[in-house]
Amino acid sequence: MKIAGFEADGGLRLGVVEGDSLIDLQAIDPNLPGDLATVLEAMNGNLKPLADMAKRAPAAARRPLEGLTFGLPVARPGKILCLGLNYLEHVKEGSQRDNIPKFPTIFMRCLTSMVPHGEPILRPKVSEQLDYEAEMMLVVGKRAKHLTMENATACIAGYSCANEGSVREFQRKTTQWDMGKNFDRTGGFGPWMVTADELPEAGKGLKIESRLNGQVMQSDNTDNMMFPVRELLVYVTQGMTLEPGDVIFTGTPSGVGHARKPNPVWMKAGDVCEIVIEGIGVLRNPIENEK
Repeated sequence: MKIAGFEADGGLRLGVVEGDSLIDLQAIDPNLPGDLATVLEAMNGNLKPLADMAKRAPAAARRPLEGLTFGLPVARPGKILCLGLNYLEHVKEGSQRDNIPKFPTIFMRCLTSMVPHGEPILRPKVSEQLDYEAEMMLVVGKRAKHLTMENATACIAGYSCANEGSVREFQRKTTQWDMGKNFDRTGGFGPWMVTADELPEAGKGLKIESRLNGQVMQSDNTDNMMFPVRELLVYVTQGMTLEPGDVIFTGTPSGVGHARKPNPVWMKAGDVCEIVIEGIGVLRNPIENEK
């Protein structure tokens, strides 16, 4: 099941995507919250009731995907966690090439840094070094702490596409990455969440690519993660309680703009960046300059 957030009638709503249309769940149940995080919490991660609602939807509840104003798949995640340096070839193309990480590199993003499918990613006024990063996004469905390798994936509601846009100039100014990773509207998330039951266990074996103006810039497979999803969740929940609606970036492959030779490639106004993940979909964002 593909669950999308969208804007209509002056508010945030949820829908189930089927083909080239979307079933508006609030048209079936006006009391349903418009934020997937709230729904996941109320249902303890069980999304079968949404599937049942979609099955009994009247024709009037269907909307065409074309022209839809998408929202983030999770409108207000409690936490946005990020895993850096998770593909070996990406590590080798960066400053840590001689210091291969032994443990996951964890940092955080804020909600104001994210835009949904179709909305412009902004190149900030203070830097031209806006880089793309194709990533698989994990959406937490249930509260989780001290997970084990045996039960780690039980907390996953689903997966999405993400562009973990990075302002490299500011990322490199200090040893902490958060400033360069949190400029307003520099990252993309969407177009929807695909429920975990429709994808391989732990999101393994999925082709992941970024395309800039139609040209493939990154191409890899989630099998090549240094810290796969299970290991990541076990590591993080040693210290952090994951809550319904939390989202986790799982790292980017090699081929990012700052490492391209002979000249770096930065996203600029007029570009279109797409993140494509097998079995999930295509996240598409145009690039504009910050006004």
